[in-house]
Amino acid sequence: MKLGCTTGQSGRQFMLLAPSQGALLPFHQALCDSTRRDQLLAEAQKLRGRIYLQDGAIQASDLSPDGRHIQAADDLAWHLLTVDEKEGVTACIRYFAHESSVRFSELSVACSGIARSAELGPRVREAIEAELDFARRRGILYVELGGWAVSESLRCSTEAIRTLLTVYALSQVQGGALGLSSATTRHHSSSILRRIGGRTLRSNGVEVPSYYDPKYGCEMELLSFDSTAPNERYAIWIDDCRRLLHQVPVVACAPTETFTSDLLHLGAAVGGRSARLTRQAELVRI
Repeated sequence: MKLGCTTGQSGRQFMLLAPSQGALLPFHQALCDSTRRDQLLAEAQKLRGRIYLQDGAIQASDLSPDGRHIQAADDLAWHLLTVDEKEGVTACIRYFAHESSVRFSELSVACSGIARSAELGPRVREAIEAELDFARRRGILYVELGGWAVSESLRCSTEAIRTLLTVYALSQVQGGALGLSSATTRHHSSSILRRIGGRTLRSNGVEVPSYYDPKYGCEMELLSFDSTAPNERYAIWIDDCRRLLHQVPVVACAPTETFTSDLLHLGAAVGGRSARLTRQAELVRI
């Protein structure tokens, strides 16, 4: 089975939406266009809303008037999108990266049903705080994955696996990350993450069990992952994804002075400064 991260003959490609604030990673195809970023994010939210509504995970009342499923983390996170030749969004996942100094109460998972439950909440908090401490000692990021949706046309394809392989590659480009995902058993989401390297969250060696989330009407698992320790079977494909990430178009909000400085210093992880980036930074100054 060929996975890779190239678009092939399907006309599909990856795009990255940068957070509304914060430094860009070292990508060569960075575009500062707030309108385009907002439009693509809206399309991802509409896809998420449509799929989640069909699955019974949300109600129509959870959507905006134009059908978007909007979550608080959306504007603060990276979004990895699969788009077709017309830039229609056919798959998406949210990559919310935190510095390891983040507190448990500041994480999205802290607001989840399982974290607030009297029975499992203390165990979840203890497990995640242990992971945060490990991330601090290693000096790496802590990432929450969420907002994952794949269109019906790609359901039986390798797109879900390609997306997660690229998430691993993205984490590695950032210097490594520990991560967490509230993964559903629906559409085999949790099993796909396990297949690549996800593991059940543990507290003092005891697994946090799967649980039924009444908010989304499905069985969920809290799975953690370490970007430096994927399933060896997929290591070569993750390497390919990491090498190809510099070709992925990145759409960011309108630049700030900090953004301009960051743009001029890109290149540490996947190559030196390109003429395109230098020109882009010069334009930002105007």
